[in-house]
Amino acid sequence: MHLADHPARRRLSAALDNLAVTFRGMTAHPDEINCECHWGSSEELALLKTPDVELEPDLLRRTWTAIDWSDHGAVLRRILPQFATVLVAGRAQPLSGLEEAGSCFARGRWQQWPDDHAGPVREFLRSWWVQSLTDPDAVVPAHEVFKMCAEATGTLGPWLAAWETQTGHLSDRRLAEAAAEWEYELLGDSLPWSVIWYDHDEEQMRAELVAWLLGHAAVRLRESGASADLRHRIRLLGLAEEDRWTDPHWPGHRY
Repeated sequence: MHLADHPARRRLSAALDNLAVTFRGMTAHPDEINCECHWGSSEELALLKTPDVELEPDLLRRTWTAIDWSDHGAVLRRILPQFATVLVAGRAQPLSGLEEAGSCFARGRWQQWPDDHAGPVREFLRSWWVQSLTDPDAVVPAHEVFKMCAEATGTLGPWLAAWETQTGHLSDRRLAEAAAEWEYELLGDSLPWSVIWYDHDEEQMRAELVAWLLGHAAVRLRESGASADLRHRIRLLGLAEEDRWTDPHWPGHRY
């Protein structure tokens, strides 16, 4: 199959098109303000109140990273088509990781929008997640997309469940890459990304991720031929702290 015909890529492209149609004509609130010293000029603010004008990359970045909009939902709707395209292309440039972009979605409280607005956002996140697991040309690493989706929704369940249904070689490789990326923080009893939105339960997320890695992921890593070293590091997550540190396979992490 030619890569242009990849089903996950087609689905993601359709989701991006749907965002563009759904949020066409959206603007920030007419009375929206922000600090000229720290955010940008009055001319730039006026662009957010003008529909369908593409923002310069730096202005888009300043807009989605700002946390002090009075109507963040309206600002998010204004930038969503362009913002989503930039995210998928790997051009968002967060300071730490894509959980920052997820927190922008969470601040907009998109899950409380009417379904004709929330539905296209939900489909965008779902289609991007599947594409990151199954498309060999996916630009953004799956573990970064996972963080984005987790922070945007405040839950891991749907994303882990979708991962379980994607059992091909590439999705298995993405799983090994994610486990290798996460094991250091998890073995130190921390979640491997920053939970920014105040309403999200970091400890619950960590417990759910560890349980999934010890259950479904451990079996899958073994069957897909992941390294013994990585499989031992995941196994150690199931041990109490002292047993973990004294295990012969403890990797020597220092915290």
